Amino acid sequence: MIMLTKFKEQLNEKGEVYLKIKVKPGVGKTVIKNLMDDDTIKIDVAAPPTKGVANKELIKFLAQELEISKKNVRIISGTKERIKLVKIIKQFYG
Repeated sequence: MIMLTKFKEQLNEKGEVYLKIKVKPGVGKTVIKNLMDDDTIKIDVAAPPTKGVANKELIKFLAQELEISKKNVRIISGTKERIKLVKIIKQFYG
């Protein structure tokens, strides 16, 4: 959680935040590995990279870490790639 504190603050201030995430799917446990110099967040994802399962696990994990609903987390690019751009909004309307 400590690595996401900066992004959680941005989310609370601006109402939305974009995260660049590099995932490593199919590992033992979903966990944040580190924050790279360019603010890319490296995350190991326990789910396999098949049929969107790892993406769903990533969304669930980010929602838990940022204490928001899963519907407020959206992968906007890189759904089939290891590098993803994720949009997170504080409040979901509609």
